[in-house]
Amino acid sequence: MRLARTLIGMVHLPPLPGSPRWDGSMERAIAAAVTDATVLIEGGMDALLVENYGDVPFTPGRVEPSTVAAMAIIVAAIRRAVPRVAVGVNVLKNDARAALAVACAAGAQFIRVNVHAGAVVADQGIVQSEAYQTLRDRRLLGADVKIFADVQGKHAAPVAPVDLEQEARDLVHRGLADALVVSGKATGDATAIGDVKRVRSAVPTVPVLVGSGVTADSVAELLSVAEGVIVGTFVKRDGSVRQPVDSERVRRLVAAARG
Repeated sequence: MRLARTLIGMVHLPPLPGSPRWDGSMERAIAAAVTDATVLIEGGMDALLVENYGDVPFTPGRVEPSTVAAMAIIVAAIRRAVPRVAVGVNVLKNDARAALAVACAAGAQFIRVNVHAGAVVADQGIVQSEAYQTLRDRRLLGADVKIFADVQGKHAAPVAPVDLEQEARDLVHRGLADALVVSGKATGDATAIGDVKRVRSAVPTVPVLVGSGVTADSVAELLSVAEGVIVGTFVKRDGSVRQPVDSERVRRLVAAARG
C-alpha cells in the first residue's frame, strides 16, 4: 500500500456480539458498516480503517472469539462492497494479533496497533506491547499486512516518560512498524502539527499519518507534513462520532485536501 496524501476514513462498528450494548443483529451491524464504508469511498476517500468502536469497555488483552469472528465477517462484507480499496483493521484496545487474523481472513491490507512499543496506563489499566508475537504471527502466516503503529496513542499515557522521537525510533527500528500514527489525546481531539513534525524528523524514511481531530480546515496543513490522515469524527453527521457518515462532510474534507 503506497501512502501519499492518503485519506483514510474510519468505519466505527456498532457493538458486536458479546459486548454490553450488542443489540442482537449481525445483519444491522453489517449493513451499518457497509453503508458508512460506501459513503466514505464514494465521497472520495482513498482507504478505510475498521474498528470495533462500539465494544466499550475494551479489554487490555485478548478480545473474545466472537469479536474476531464478527469483525472478519464485517470486513469481508466491506471488501466485497468496495473491492478495489485498501482496508485496515484495529481491534481495541490493543489486540494486534486478532487484527492480523481478521486482516488475513478477510483480505485487509493493514492493521493499526495502539500500543506496539512499551506500556501505557489507560482506562483499561496497564496495556503492553505484543510486538514480539505480532511480528512472528505475521511471518508464520506469510501475510502481506502492514503495521500502522501509534506514537503515544490516544486515551493513554506511557508508564515511564519517553519523548515522541525516541518512541518513534523504537517503533520503527525495534518494533518494525511500517508506518506511524500521531494523534491528539482522545478521539476527535486535534493533533498538534508540531508533534507530527517531531515524529517526521525522528524517522524521515517512514510514512507518518495523523490519527485524530482532522477537519476540512486543518487537513491541507497536516498533509503538508504527513503522508496521510485517518478521519472519523469530522465526517460523521453533525461531527458526532456516534452518528453515521455524512456524505456532504466527506466531500468537504476531500475538496479541502485535494484543493
